[in-house]
Amino acid sequence: MPELETTYLGLDLKNPLMAGASPLSKKADMVCRLEDAGASTVIMYSLFEEQIEHDSRALDYFLNRGTESFAEAMTYFPDLNNYNVGPDDYLALIQKLKSKVEIPIIASLNGFGPGGWVETARKIEQAGADALELNVYFLAADLETSSQELEESYIELVSDVRSQVHIPLAVKLSPYFSALPNLAQNLVRAGANGFVLFNRFMQPDLDIETLVVEPRAEPSTSSDLRLPLRWVSILSGRIEADLSLSGGVHNATDVVKAVMAGADSVQMVSALLTHGPDHLKETLDALKAWMDTYEYASVKQMQGNMSQKNVKDPSAFERAQYMRMLTSMDDRLPD
Repeated sequence: MPELETTYLGLDLKNPLMAGASPLSKKADMVCRLEDAGASTVIMYSLFEEQIEHDSRALDYFLNRGTESFAEAMTYFPDLNNYNVGPDDYLALIQKLKSKVEIPIIASLNGFGPGGWVETARKIEQAGADALELNVYFLAADLETSSQELEESYIELVSDVRSQVHIPLAVKLSPYFSALPNLAQNLVRAGANGFVLFNRFMQPDLDIETLVVEPRAEPSTSSDLRLPLRWVSILSGRIEADLSLSGGVHNATDVVKAVMAGADSVQMVSALLTHGPDHLKETLDALKAWMDTYEYASVKQMQGNMSQKNVKDPSAFERAQYMRMLTSMDDRLPD
C-alpha cells in the first residue's frame, strides 16, 4: 500500500488532497463528511475584507470606484449581508470545526488593504485555526498604479499580518505578475510560509441586449491545470516555501501531475461542488491504484520529479516550448 503522507505549512497531512475554499466549509456536518471522505485539510470559505470593514471607507473605495459613469458596476459585487456571515460567526465556526474534526483547519482571508483584516488574522489564530491563507484579490485598473507599487503592497500586507500571528501563512496569488518568482521570494522574506497557485479572478461578461455587465463563475476543468502546473514546476525547489496547487484538479491524474511538478498539497474545489465529498475517496483510491501500477512507494518519492529543476529539458517550461508548439502547428495547416 503506497504511503500518501505529506507536509504543508509545517502540518502533517495524511495525503496531499485538500478541500479548497468553497461554500462546502460553511456547515460543520459537511466538513465532517469531507474528512470522512479523505480530505487531509479543509480550507474555509473566505472572509472578505469588505465584511470586516463593512462601514469603513475601504468598502466605499472598493465598491464605488468607477461607478459614477457605469452604474452597472455595482452589480459586480454580491450583497455582503447575504453572501456570507460576519467575522464573529466566522471565528465561532473555526472553534466549532476544531472541536468536530481531527484534520487541520485553514482559515482564508480575501482582500487587499491592511486595515481591519490584519487584526482579524490575530483573532483567527486565537480561535484555533492551524494556518491562514491570504487570498489577495486586487485588479490594478488604476493608470497611476505601477507594478512595483502593487508588489510592494503585497509585501507590506504579508509583513503586517506576520507581525500579528505566529501560525503558518500561505499567500494565494494570481498568475498576473511580470516577475512571479521574484515576488514570491520577497513574500517569503516578508513572512510567507507557502503559496497557493492560483486564485481565479472573476471574469465579467457583457449582456449585449440589456447592456449589463454580468459576473461569471465557471467551474474549472482539468485543462485549467496547465497554468498552475507550469509555475509550481518553476518554483519547486527554488524558494523556501511550500506550494499548493489550486485550479483544474478533478481526478487522480491531475493530482499526480501536481505532485510531480513539486506541489506539497493539491486543492480540489469545482469537482467537489459538482460531485460531492465522496469524489475525494474515489480520487484517492484511483491515486493509490496508479501508484501501485507504476511502483511508487510514497508521494514523497514522486514529488518534484518533473519540476523544472529535475526534468531533462528545463527549457520546456519556458520560451523554447512556445516556439516548439508554434512550429508543430505548421504540420496542421490545410492544403
